[in-house]
Amino acid sequence: MTELKVKEIETLVDTAKKAQAKYENYTQEQVDLIVKNVYQKTLDNAEELALSAHEETGFGKVSDKIIKNTFASEQVYESIKDLKTVGIINRRKEDKIIEIGIPLGVVAGLIPSTNPTATVIFKALIALKTRNAIVFSPHPKALKSILMAADIIEKAAVEAGAPAGLVQVIHEPTLDATSALMKHEDISLILATGGKAMVQAAYSSGNPAIGVGPGNVPVLIDATADIVHAIDCVVSSKTFDNGIICASEQALVVDRSVKEAVIEQLKAKKAYFMDEEESAKVSQYILRETGTLNPDIVGKSAADVAKLVGISVPEETSILISEQTEIGHHNPYSREKLTPILGLFTVDSFEAGVQTCKALLANEGTGHTAVIHTTTDANAETYGLEMRASRILVNTLGALGAIGATTKLAPSMTLGCGAMGGSSTTDNVTAYHLMNVKRIAYGVE
Repeated sequence: MTELKVKEIETLVDTAKKAQAKYENYTQEQVDLIVKNVYQKTLDNAEELALSAHEETGFGKVSDKIIKNTFASEQVYESIKDLKTVGIINRRKEDKIIEIGIPLGVVAGLIPSTNPTATVIFKALIALKTRNAIVFSPHPKALKSILMAADIIEKAAVEAGAPAGLVQVIHEPTLDATSALMKHEDISLILATGGKAMVQAAYSSGNPAIGVGPGNVPVLIDATADIVHAIDCVVSSKTFDNGIICASEQALVVDRSVKEAVIEQLKAKKAYFMDEEESAKVSQYILRETGTLNPDIVGKSAADVAKLVGISVPEETSILISEQTEIGHHNPYSREKLTPILGLFTVDSFEAGVQTCKALLANEGTGHTAVIHTTTDANAETYGLEMRASRILVNTLGALGAIGATTKLAPSMTLGCGAMGGSSTTDNVTAYHLMNVKRIAYGVE
């Protein structure tokens, strides 16, 4: 790696470390004022940041990116604003234990191109709330937008009294620069959101890391489901930002007894059912020869994907659907597709549906998220017990339910996949994960 790159990382981490050493002595009131100002300024700029991210990456829809940025500032702020993070945060009188919150130091934040500005806002808010500094490693494809978001955050923090330098960004992102950042001895924690290779690199860096794996969310529509509501959820979720959130649905698993009703509702919502020939054409485009997702289709609309591939569909098509029977690494319809394409699998019983969803998760996305639409609580619980997923969502949208927008899960843009998915937590990562707790414990025996 060039000496210049090493120097940039050294400078960034050193600046962040010095700023954090000052910030560590701030009171809860001071910290909360800073976090509030960052939330307000990022909220004010939600539209500008959405436009920038869309223009730069070509992914998704501006209107949905505004919603994501708003969620990352407003809902995340609301969920953490009352959390105590400074000094004595809890007195467990009966146990005679006093808990003290302490910052980690300098956090490294890896930012993907799929949700660049929302992830920066989210990670900065939870880092600042816990008196940490953060150095961002941006995906090169979204560098301009990430720099813009970080600049808004740094200025808002300083304006509210924070020491300058708490929020830093690698200006010339490369794999080497990211690697140097992750391995730096002054990095206390890596928050890794990105591809599998990047997450594995974070865990093998020698520094503590919280990494999140890929999704491949199966959706079971059982015989008792409210079909109209279920399909409304699936289509709204899968088309949200053109399917770019990794918790968006990837395969529909439908009980044969309700299949006709499901197809009718999907068609009413402008979904297009591809024939075998069309399915084969699209299938060749989903994955590259290396077996990885083709970036050309990521975050594109169904109509754009069809144009790209050379099949003819109505302009208003919401989702491309392909009926499938096989689950395997070779079949892209049974894997993650960050675009409005769904595989459709038919099953003859609830039990068969559960097994199919388990097979889909085992194929890819173990530990991430699974969805069920049912009006039978016992089925929801059985499904939850059986799925190797950290979030089991019932009767809601995959994309927005998993991040905590339509459920009471912690609002987060970093979704843990647990040990089963190669992650250190099953939680929706939030401010609590960026703080260590010391305990004063009195002898009681």
